[in-house]
Formats: sequence, structure tokens, C-alpha cells
Amino acid sequence: MSQENKNIVIGITGASGSIYAKSLIDKLTELQRKYNFNIHIVITKTGEEVIKYELEWNNITFGKHKIYNIDDFYAPFASGSSVAEAMIVVPCSMGTLGRIAHGTSDNLLCRAADVILKEKKKLILVTRETPLNLIHIKNMERVTLAGGIIFPANPSFYMKPQSIDDLINSIISRILDLLEIEHDAQRWG
Repeated sequence: MSQENKNIVIGITGASGSIYAKSLIDKLTELQRKYNFNIHIVITKTGEEVIKYELEWNNITFGKHKIYNIDDFYAPFASGSSVAEAMIVVPCSMGTLGRIAHGTSDNLLCRAADVILKEKKKLILVTRETPLNLIHIKNMERVTLAGGIIFPANPSFYMKPQSIDDLINSIISRILDLLEIEHDAQRWG
């Protein structure tokens, strides 16, 4: 991804793992000073509830980044004429995966994902479910065939993590790699 004046959309659903979204937004905010890109955020209603519960937040804010209402179809990234270069849904629930896989654009998050796919931009779905049933797997296949990237939030252990933050950062580093954003990360070998 060219790193000048680009738009990145972060979608947050009600799957467990809102710490991944927070950590990704924090890291992108840090890198935003070096690279010129904008961050746009959309959160499902259940995503808001999970953030409040898991992160113990009463008021959901991500610094200066705008959080768009889930029903705001006037958001710039809801149209192919003003498309973002990449979208990461983190964490991605199986319900949202299914709606994206079947083109059900019933809210801004799913519409934005649909736009990203139709415009051949980068869509990364950080899935958070286990075990998977055949419906989940088929939906993952549909998204993959449409050009999306299925990214299960499975941290790596070969770097010998010493904390939960190390495990979270292993996921965030891989997402940044997929976005082709240069960053400092411990590497294999």
C-alpha cells in the first residue's frame, strides 16, 4: 500500500478480542506521524458493548479518529467513488463474516467491506471464533474467492512471548505487514 494520504477503515464487531482493535488503532496512530494516512472507524452496536465490557470503557473514543455511526451510509468509504485503500475488520464475528460473504450491506461496516471488495482493495477479516463449523468455513472461502484475506487471530509463540501484549503485538505486526506498512517488529530468523 502506498503510504501517502490514504484511507484505512477499521471495523469492529461484537466478537471477543476488542484489544486487537485498540492495539491496531494505537499502532496505526503512532505510524500515522511517519506515513500520511487517515484512519476511519465503524463499530457495530454489539462491538460497542463488547468494548465496554472487555476494555472496561464507559466512553468509547480512539483519540482524534472519527467513529462513524453503523447506520451512516453517507460516510465517505460507503461509496466506490471515495474508496479507502484498505479495511480491517478486527475482531470479525462470524455473523459479520457471513453478511460480508453474501454481500448483505445492511450496515456501514458490511457496506464498506463490500465496496473494498468490488474496488479490488485490501480487506482483512481478523476472525475470532473456534471451533469453526462448515458454514463459517464456506463463508471464509467465499470472502477469499472474492479477494478478501481471512486472518484468524492466532498469535505466534516462536518469539517466546513474555506477556499478553507480546501475543497481541504478534497479530498487529502481521496485520501491518499485510497492509505493507513498514514498522519495527521482531522477525523470524
